[in-house]
Amino acid sequence: QVQLVESGGGSVQAGESLRLSCAASGFTFSLDAMGWFRQTPGKEREIVAAVSRTDGATYYGDSVPDRFTISRDNAKNSVYLQMNNLKPEDTAAYYCQRLRSYYDRSAMGYGYWGQGTQVTVFS
Repeated sequence: QVQLVESGGGSVQAGESLRLSCAASGFTFSLDAMGWFRQTPGKEREIVAAVSRTDGATYYGDSVPDRFTISRDNAKNSVYLQMNNLKPEDTAAYYCQRLRSYYDRSAMGYGYWGQGTQVTVFS
């Protein structure tokens, strides 16, 4: 079965950095694009970033700043989100996902999500 285990979040001051990690299992990791999503209370879950299966291409959501970078390590079945110079508006629960398509940015229709990792930024 598919498992996605996020880690690396926490409560940090504005200006600090975090690196989120997602350990994946239950599927052939290298054959799928991977993504990060985030959600805050009262808002829909939205795409943060996506990376192609070979790490040769990436994209980011419209509201995602240049301070964020997605990457993957197929040898470790892991995908990462580097978050630099964090700001209070970055506060959210962050989730990784095995994407049905690199080009599909919707969070709808996935039958499984991991537990997520909470990022809280205070000033």
